[in-house]
Amino acid sequence: MELKPECCAIIVAAGNSTRMGSISKQLIPLCDIPVIIRTISAFENSEIIDNIVIVCRQEDISLISGYIKKYKLKKVFKIVKGGSTRQQSVEAGIREAKITAEYFAIHDGARPLITEQEITASVKDCIKYKASALAVPVKDTIKIIGHDNFIKSTPQRSLLWAVQTPQVFERNLYLKALEKAKNENMDYTDDCQLVEHIGTKVHLCTGTYTNIKLTTLEDVYIAESILKSREEGK
Repeated sequence: MELKPECCAIIVAAGNSTRMGSISKQLIPLCDIPVIIRTISAFENSEIIDNIVIVCRQEDISLISGYIKKYKLKKVFKIVKGGSTRQQSVEAGIREAKITAEYFAIHDGARPLITEQEITASVKDCIKYKASALAVPVKDTIKIIGHDNFIKSTPQRSLLWAVQTPQVFERNLYLKALEKAKNENMDYTDDCQLVEHIGTKVHLCTGTYTNIKLTTLEDVYIAESILKSREEGK
């Protein structure tokens, strides 16, 4: 029987939640369970994930640690303080990952509707292609505009995809890309872009439209509706 490569989930929850007001969106109750716990639980229950590193704000570490004990989550290996940017936060997480981890599955803490099936699909896709991200085809027509808000061009919709997380990468590949970005004083908000910068192609793995990111309070209402629908469908 072939051994499964070790995969560490890096869950990034260090944002300031500026569009949520003063509320840390990772700590908002979603159908009575904190957003971050719903997110972690999907990776906890995934057989393809071996351990989890959580990256969060310094002021949230104690509370999240308490939640992990309360909900008896066993795969969380470390909880670390994030940086001032996403790239710095991801780096803080991977530096604390086990040295035996061969793959990193980097996921937004504010995407609590991710499923075990989607996690498995994205990791397997990365094992095949070395770099992979969940994504969905865009539904709307996208316009490129100028500073004056007039349309400049309309890209072909069939070629446009909205990238989600997890974004999964081979360990050495990601570390190489990170080192190059730091040497060039580059700071990326997207992990795929970081890896693309060293000339590596990132394969897109088809996800679902329910894997939404909670950015505004309206997203919370939508997420709760999706969760209730899932419960009713069981």
